[in-house]
Amino acid sequence: MIEILDRIPQRPPFRFIDRIVSVDEHRIVGEHTFDPDAWFYRGHFPGDPVTPGVILLETMCQTGLVAFGLHLLAAEGKADDGLVTLFTDAKVEFEAMVPPGETVRVEAERIAWRRRKLVVNAALTRSDGVVAARGTVAGMGVLRRALP
Repeated sequence: MIEILDRIPQRPPFRFIDRIVSVDEHRIVGEHTFDPDAWFYRGHFPGDPVTPGVILLETMCQTGLVAFGLHLLAAEGKADDGLVTLFTDAKVEFEAMVPPGETVRVEAERIAWRRRKLVVNAALTRSDGVVAARGTVAGMGVLRRALP
């Protein structure tokens, strides 16, 4: 599981997956702790910061699409050299706020995996068990050299 983390292209300060708890061909579980000093808290409700929804969505995608996609490619014996996962679609509902310093868990279950396109049901849960966001996200692995 550490080798999957090593292959994820996102790096700090825009990496929102610290560890993979479990992964198989049907689902993945990952965790991330939001640094209370992260750059986005300074301007997102100063004095009473919360994690922006777009960052929560990115967190869901890094676990549910990028890390899971890398695992699924490896399970098929396919190299991921030069692939970058591009976000293609989301239908997510935000249900609770995530404060700075919170550890969240992302659980994603595969709906579809075909031709490097992955669709998952994902949920992001706070450490107190409250679901902060849930929905469907999709992405596709694209060769970096094919990008404009």
